[in-house]
Amino acid sequence: MNFAPTSLSDTERQLRSEVREFLASELPPDFRPGLGMAAGHDPAFSRKLAARGWVGMAIPPEYGGGGRTAVDRFIVTEELLAAGAPLGAHFVADRQTGPTLLHYGTEQQRQRFLGPICAGECWFSLGMSEPDSGSDLASVRTAATRVDGGWSVSGTKIWTSGAHLNHYFVVLCRTSPAEGDRHAGLSQLIVDLSSPGVRISPIPYLDGSHHFNEVVLEDVFVPDDMVLGEIGSGWRQVTSELAYERSGPDRYLSTFNVYREFLREMADQPLDDARARAVGYLAARFWTIRQLSLSVARLIDAKRAPAIESALVKDLGTVFEQESITLLRSVADSELDPGRGSLFTQLLAEAVLTGPAFTLRGGTTEVLRSVAAKGLNR
Repeated sequence: MNFAPTSLSDTERQLRSEVREFLASELPPDFRPGLGMAAGHDPAFSRKLAARGWVGMAIPPEYGGGGRTAVDRFIVTEELLAAGAPLGAHFVADRQTGPTLLHYGTEQQRQRFLGPICAGECWFSLGMSEPDSGSDLASVRTAATRVDGGWSVSGTKIWTSGAHLNHYFVVLCRTSPAEGDRHAGLSQLIVDLSSPGVRISPIPYLDGSHHFNEVVLEDVFVPDDMVLGEIGSGWRQVTSELAYERSGPDRYLSTFNVYREFLREMADQPLDDARARAVGYLAARFWTIRQLSLSVARLIDAKRAPAIESALVKDLGTVFEQESITLLRSVADSELDPGRGSLFTQLLAEAVLTGPAFTLRGGTTEVLRSVAAKGLNR
């Protein structure tokens, strides 16, 4: 594994300052921050970011993007997540679908989708996990059958974030039977979420909020021009794009605002030993995982494929997010109620109810550790 020490350049720190100034002016004084990727779905806010060139930053200018680095995108994303900004509309398309289209899509697909993605006007979900597959993507059973002019797709996808709001999702499906090698015969198709035969059902969190969905596909027609990449190359494609999904600030900053509000609440109070230890421990862990994540962004800019490093960052980050909830709950001195109390206790209550999903989305802890272990044994 390669986690080279790195820091921000003067130009990169200037970008960070610009994003902070933007957020200070655009988020209202009474803005209530959200928790990471579930912070909110606000198309108008996404379009404002896009107007500043902060959506599709790493996409080349000829496709409407900024032609900037993965580290530049890391900086913008980190500031948005730290502020709890409503980035849900554009986030998956910006983080993952755009780069995947750039690497594997046809020129027609790039021309059709990348410009709207960079403008914050085209939103994507991911169609990977299934009820009986989870992170074992090689076992997916959603199947695509050849028909005149395209494919007929049937199956069920689960934990599909934002499917009730977004326009499309990229579905990993089986286009030919697995014969010996389970990784063979998988392909990726771009499915319009408004297509006939698509049924979307909410999977609410314990607090009633709605982020995840079950998406059932019943003989959904997908034209040939919506095949992403090569038929039968889905496994190679999806594993390469997971480096974008697993390594970013979204994998360790979900609970950052809970921590920050705890610091604000404790600002005028003497810290006992337990709280002092919690403050120091969490700060050190945030910074360490952040440095690992930043180094992966540098690897991406160096045209490396840091799939193993990304798996480790995701594992460390999401386990830490859950650990921080437990630690902050142990030093909180009030009852938790999602709709009452201080902002700290409200956010902590929300994190308690939604935190179990942190180690599921993007790959379970067990699968990620298997990926990392195989890399270490090479």
